[in-house]
Amino acid sequence: MFSGIVEEAAQVTALRKEQGNLHITMTCSFVDELKIDQSVSHNGVCLTVVEKTDKTYTVTAIKETLERSNLGLLKVGDKVNLERSMQINGRLDGHIVQGHVDQTAVCTEVREAAGSWYYRFEYAFDKEMAKRGYMTVDKGSVTVNGVSLTVCDPTNNSFEVAIIPYTYEFTNFHQIKKGTVVNIEFDIIGKYLSRMMQFRD
Repeated sequence: MFSGIVEEAAQVTALRKEQGNLHITMTCSFVDELKIDQSVSHNGVCLTVVEKTDKTYTVTAIKETLERSNLGLLKVGDKVNLERSMQINGRLDGHIVQGHVDQTAVCTEVREAAGSWYYRFEYAFDKEMAKRGYMTVDKGSVTVNGVSLTVCDPTNNSFEVAIIPYTYEFTNFHQIKKGTVVNIEFDIIGKYLSRMMQFRD
């Protein structure tokens, strides 16, 4: 489980395909603290550390993960948002994030607003999935590339988020532009509530 508070935007140093899998090797400031089998969120996708050296570590994304997320689009040199799993004795600064990306979205607009930025994202809308909580609501929570954010101005198939300078600089939001594909995870609480409503008498 994660909180959507990114620790670092780390760099991809190598990519290796093996059948339907993709091995992603990265470097970050806390490599020496990582352990084999540890879960780390990568652009919002929970992946397991499978290899480790003094300076790098490797995770493996399977075919289903590549099809559902933007990890298959990564190139060497790209920045990926990292977050280690949440500690149970700490404050929940973001919101409850599972690290299970629901689908991708495309950035349709970026505009600057007196030192901050507004990003609009559009995703494929499915009415039946929306009934199960796969949607956004005004002032609700959404995870974009692993970042916990507050929804602004949602429509059936789009939403907007406001990015402060700190988030812009220390996550990969500074690399997102019109046309960029991002990972989104809808709020798990909304999913549970929607599911419960289906079984009301």
